[in-house]
Amino acid sequence: MPRALRPVLVLVAALLLAVGCSAPGESSGGDGQTVRIGVADAAENYWRVYADRARAEGIIVEFVNFTDYNQPNPALAQGQLELNEFQHLQYLANYNAKNNGDLVPIGATAVYPLPLYSTKYPTVDAIPAGGRIAIPNDPTNQARALLVLQAARLITLRGGGSANSTPAEIDQATSRVTVVPIDAAQTAANLAGVDGAVVNNNYATAANLREDQVLFKDDPNSPSSRPYINAFVARGADRDNPTYQRLAALYHDPQVIEAARADLGASGVFVTTPAAELQAAEQQLRQAATQAGG
Repeated sequence: MPRALRPVLVLVAALLLAVGCSAPGESSGGDGQTVRIGVADAAENYWRVYADRARAEGIIVEFVNFTDYNQPNPALAQGQLELNEFQHLQYLANYNAKNNGDLVPIGATAVYPLPLYSTKYPTVDAIPAGGRIAIPNDPTNQARALLVLQAARLITLRGGGSANSTPAEIDQATSRVTVVPIDAAQTAANLAGVDGAVVNNNYATAANLREDQVLFKDDPNSPSSRPYINAFVARGADRDNPTYQRLAALYHDPQVIEAARADLGASGVFVTTPAAELQAAEQQLRQAATQAGG
């Protein structure tokens, strides 16, 4: 289903963790530089810890929160942000392929599993034949969700499926459930009306979903999870900006990692894949997405 368009920037005063009143990019006291970072979970405490660590190094971070995954990349491309951190490599590759974009990953953060939740059933086997499973409707997370459901033996994808699969590839005759694609931000909210839902980590955290409600998830340590490494992303012209590179590295500060685990759970795997490897992987994924139609 098409998404309702939302404003490109959703600025919530309580979530802006900037210090001082200087304009973005200008000095904000001392040698401080203000950098705007687009995120999808600015209310989480770990970003406050991150901003404090950045401020200690003379960098003032202003978080711009988004409620729609479609918006942070255009905002970055248009210069309304300096960086964003909300997406994995596959999502970025699909965006670049579709929009002839030049956004690049400059630092890895973590890989999070994509879980199937249910508030009605304790196991995958308990989900009844003909059950309905909500999945994100953006192309990248939708394809990954379909692969999760196939691994859980709830559906079968013709040809085995891929990172570009769509619900049209489901072999209904050999599948136990039907899928209901909806906005990723609504998957958790719709759990009561379906038999299960595949929910991205940040939305599961915001909805206070519990680990004991997870029926199945993919393995973040698997080589097949490489496309799902989350990353700080910059415009191509800024890939070598030392301040932005430092901000990407700060995500792995021990205090930030500790806070992120407290907020997002312990299921994520923090990774330090070099920027050059991230960029090479994104280019390969972009080529595949282009061949598949973007």
